[in-house]
Formats: sequence, C-alpha cells, structure tokens
Amino acid sequence: MPLPTEPVLHRIPTRDGLVFNAWIEGPAHGPLVLLLHGYPQSRHSWRAQLPALAAAGYRAVAPDQRGYSPGARPDPADIQNYRYDLLIQDAIDIADACAGPGARFHLVGHDWGGQVSWGVADRHPQRLASLTILSRPHPSAFLRALQADPDQQHRSRHHTAFLDPNTGPMLLADGARRLRARMAEGGMPADAIEGYLSVLGEPAALEAALAWYRAREGLRTPMGHIQVPTLYVWGDGDQTVGRAAAEGTGEFVRAPYRFAELPGIGHFSSDEAPEAVTRLMLAHLGAHRI
Repeated sequence: MPLPTEPVLHRIPTRDGLVFNAWIEGPAHGPLVLLLHGYPQSRHSWRAQLPALAAAGYRAVAPDQRGYSPGARPDPADIQNYRYDLLIQDAIDIADACAGPGARFHLVGHDWGGQVSWGVADRHPQRLASLTILSRPHPSAFLRALQADPDQQHRSRHHTAFLDPNTGPMLLADGARRLRARMAEGGMPADAIEGYLSVLGEPAALEAALAWYRAREGLRTPMGHIQVPTLYVWGDGDQTVGRAAAEGTGEFVRAPYRFAELPGIGHFSSDEAPEAVTRLMLAHLGAHRI
C-alpha cells in the first residue's frame, strides 16, 4: 500500500518501450524540472521538492529510473542493459515524453542520478536550461580524486562490494535489516526508509540497481567541461564524496557555477536538509528560466 501522503503514481512510456513509474506535480505546461534519484533511493527522495516546485509553477517529474521501475527493468544479469549511455538516453526520453521532443528543461540529480545528469549536460547541453547536482562531483574531478586521494579511495570502497553477487541477498536478508541500517546511518528518517524500500526492497529491483555499479563504465567515464549553468550542492559530512572531489568540480564547468556547501550535512541532503536544498534549487532555476 502506498503511504497516505504520496502523490498519485504516474507511468511514463518512452519511445524504446520502457515505462517509468513517476511522481508528477505542477501545471501541465510549466517548465519541466526532471529530478533523478540515486542509490539506494527512488522518486521518494524528492518528496519535499515536488510540491515546492509545483507551487512555483514548474512541472516537476521524479521517475524511478531504469531497473527501479518494474516496467523499465531489463535483465540485470546482462549488465549491458545498464550501460551509462542507456541511462543518459533514458533521461532524454523521459524529458521528451513529458515536455515534447527537443524541448529544453531543467535537470536535477543526486548521487547516481547526478552522474547521469553530468552525462546529459555533457552530451546534450542544448537541451538544458540549468543543471543542479547533489553530492556527485563532476566525473573528471571524481576520477582525479579516486586516483590520487586516499580519503576518496576509502570513501568509495563500497563500489567493489557491490560487484559481489551475494550483496543483494545479504542486504535484503532479515527484513532488509542491513539495508535499513545503512539508510538510517546515512541520516534518512524512518518514513523515507519505508518509501525507498517500497521500491528497492524486493530482489529484482535491488539486483537491477546494483547492475548500475556492475556495468562499471558509468562511474569511471572521464568528461569534458560542462557548458550549462550549474549548481553543485555538497554536505561537508558526506560519507562517500570527499572535499577534494567536491571542490575540484568547479574546474570542469565553463558556465555560471555555484558551489553550495552544507555544514554538517551528509550524503543524502534532500533527506537531511530538505528546506535548504529546495531553497537553493528554486533560486538556481529562477536565475536560468526557460
């Protein structure tokens, strides 16, 4: 059963035959804001931002991405189904379905959704009015830190663990005890955890989410300079992204750029500091209108 406060669940069919579950709020003809979640989250990570964006006149769309949506879940045993280029194309296809082919839109991404968003900005800059990234540094800044910064190497050690085929069953054993614990340690409130597990708490969805990591290339793809106005939000308590990668991100943006540091906030900033994230996002969108 959905939580009582949840918005209506929509389904977005795309041209390649995939169907994405999504929450959609705001006027039908408002400027599109596409919000892409990370792991181990879902559309629920944007529950605080959706009504605020709608009230400001935007058409806010928060999909469960490839593998998280049952109708967009190709076999995760074949990791080619979760290649980085396909994840990027999904974002473009969802935007086309919601705003029309070729329409410009605002893009927001956190964690893996941020990684996808950087790729969209790199390959389709003409489509974006603005880019907002939570936590995930520019891919080249991340790679540089991963190669040279022992602190970042330590923070990213979970990537290797996700390659183990036993990881999914282990995380879901005993009522998803370990996955629940990791979410709670990351500062997620109890109701958010239940929302995330309503999507990711079954084996097929979790295996598909882990396939994003197992495909590998998406996390290790160098990238050029971004030509889209960018807001980068990073909490200085982020458990997975260190300061070197975060502060290095600005070197790879050749457009209006703002680095917003959230003191005392960890990796899941939309859960831990929803008001601050919403305020920063609305200011950025308002400065770069479609």
